[in-house]
Amino acid sequence: MQFDKPATTNPIDQLKVVGKPTLRIDGELKTTGTAIYAYEWNEPNAPYAYGYPVGAAIAKGKVRAIDASDARKAPGVLGIVTTLDVGDLDKGKYNTATLFGGAEIQHYHQAVAVVVAETFEQARAAATDLKIDYEAEAGTFDLRAAMASAQKPDESTEPDTAVGDFEGAFRSAPVSLNETYTTPDQSHSMMEPHASVASWDGDQLTVWTSSQMIDWWRSDLATTLGVDKEKVHLMSTFVGGGFGGKLFLRADAVLAAFAAREVGRPVKVALPRPLMPNNTTHRPATIQRIRIGAERDGKITAIAHESWSGDLKGGGPETAVNQTRLLYAGANRMTAMRLAALDLPEGNAMRAPGEAPGLMALEIAIDEMAVKLAMDPVQFRMVNDTQVDPEHPDRPFSHRNLIGCLALGAERFGWHRRPATASRREGNWLVGMGVAAAFRNNLVMPSGARVKLDSDGIVTVETDMTDIGTGSYTIIAQTAAEMMGVGIDRVRVRLGDSQFPVSAGSGGQFGANSSTSGVYAACVKLREAVASKLGFNSDDVVFENGQVRSGNRTVALAEAAGDGLVGEDTMEWGDLAKTHQQSTFGAHFVELGVDAFTGETRIRRMLAVCAAGRILNPITARSQVIGAMTMGAGAALTEELAVDTRRGFFVNHDLASYEVPVHADIPHQDVIFMDETDPMSSPMKAKGVGELGLCGVSAAVANAIFNATGIRVRQYPITLDKLIAGLPVVA
Repeated sequence: MQFDKPATTNPIDQLKVVGKPTLRIDGELKTTGTAIYAYEWNEPNAPYAYGYPVGAAIAKGKVRAIDASDARKAPGVLGIVTTLDVGDLDKGKYNTATLFGGAEIQHYHQAVAVVVAETFEQARAAATDLKIDYEAEAGTFDLRAAMASAQKPDESTEPDTAVGDFEGAFRSAPVSLNETYTTPDQSHSMMEPHASVASWDGDQLTVWTSSQMIDWWRSDLATTLGVDKEKVHLMSTFVGGGFGGKLFLRADAVLAAFAAREVGRPVKVALPRPLMPNNTTHRPATIQRIRIGAERDGKITAIAHESWSGDLKGGGPETAVNQTRLLYAGANRMTAMRLAALDLPEGNAMRAPGEAPGLMALEIAIDEMAVKLAMDPVQFRMVNDTQVDPEHPDRPFSHRNLIGCLALGAERFGWHRRPATASRREGNWLVGMGVAAAFRNNLVMPSGARVKLDSDGIVTVETDMTDIGTGSYTIIAQTAAEMMGVGIDRVRVRLGDSQFPVSAGSGGQFGANSSTSGVYAACVKLREAVASKLGFNSDDVVFENGQVRSGNRTVALAEAAGDGLVGEDTMEWGDLAKTHQQSTFGAHFVELGVDAFTGETRIRRMLAVCAAGRILNPITARSQVIGAMTMGAGAALTEELAVDTRRGFFVNHDLASYEVPVHADIPHQDVIFMDETDPMSSPMKAKGVGELGLCGVSAAVANAIFNATGIRVRQYPITLDKLIAGLPVVA
């Protein structure tokens, strides 16, 4: 099905199932511990062995030699595969870093061997017996030091944009800002580690893994192994979190496949937690310069955003200027991105890449401008709203309600009670409020599904879509139930199998809208098949209450199925995104306290107001948003991968020293969804929301800290050492 015209009234608009707060259909499996995650796959009587990965002890250079003789003699060892054994391998289409193979070391903890034994403990012990000889080379590990050598990235990222005369308008602006902000490297830190189980049957490979994107992984794994893609069967039925860290094939799947072929048995491989930050991907650090010029009435006349980030050679930038191209009006504009080559682990997508770190800077700058203008920060944002793409004024937004989000949020949060800067004191606590706009582009991806109807009237959906804790099972079931006129209890959903039609996968906030649209398309085919079999006119047929009706004739859906019917299709996307800018909007409000003596920050209240088209399931959508708000609080206050700039690795590469928020850090969170649809987005009239809930949160925290203390911190995370020297003297 081609979606190339705005959606009109369709069966989804009945909203008998879609849009209703529906408990997860997979919830019982997860709460009872019976949902099977990658490392837990156990085929009956299969002789599983265990692989333990070994990471490089240098950040750049070569492996001269690997002596595995002692390790092979260790108890229980079945086999060892080293990077020198397999030689140079093709990285595949979606990978920047070498996952395994060859002598070259691109980054610290790059996989150099896997030791396979009867038990995990035996494999881990034997791994310490490997003797690896390295030839280390000098590397570049400091983004700030590498700024001068940073280059314009590949044109596919549209590194630079310019409209009007920014420099002239900025010089002549009566009120202006010119500041630099920094965001650190960050880790996904998902609950489930990267894990895979691989088994060979002749030349057929089966892999149970933890993947957000089944088809991407399958393609790259086949390329890396040098086998036919059709001979690779990939399954990922449940994923314990990814946040972008499982978008692309990782070393665990590659090592498991090589290890299983080496020992002739199925092998389980999980990356140990201390290996993950350096071995896999991370959100790259940024240095961002923002300049804004405005008239005294608050109208922005000039805005520029420049960003520097780093990655391995051949990688791409953190696109931190993206939101600045679209969020606020202003006739004279400039954005630019520069990319430094760093010998750190691969920088790549992490929840809301681009907008999340970009708004961490932009929304502080907007707050600073409001202070300079003596304007309320909410009002300043409203004054600079735009209903068209500021860089392409002939392209309107398909639907934009940023003002509505800000206004409703201010009312519900009690923004009128916001104190003057550094004026509210409760015991030892300095109390303040902060706000930030939320923005994330609405993306869609082709997505396919197969829908079956059996003689019992059961509807079964099959698609390789994944559920990374987002509720995919449930919203897909709701979509099929709505389309086929049955209760959700009559729908079965099967996900995460490469033998099913290729879906959008989970990422970029495109998963929910795209995958349900694919199910919609497949259900249209199934509805047509049912109507054709019954001799009904497909234009006026009605599916409801488990029945099919046309005119004065009604037939039970189960009866219509006969021996079974199937509908299969893929939703493809036309050019609507070119004629109309499709984005999601929101507003984040935070109240917090800062200890006047220690600088400790404690969040008290959080509110997110989201405008993201039709909300398919308010329960699962709310879960996504409050999880994102929690991640934003962590990015603001605690999260930072500390770089050893001498040896080139992340020092705090575990959950003991990479500090993410815990329950005690997060207060009650409120989420409000605006009542809206966007017919230009999809037949579902929905958009993504899971990343919108993150974008802007950290800046709202930073702005609340300023309101509480009068201290403006422009370097994340905002730890107490950055506050304590500037705290007001307390009598």
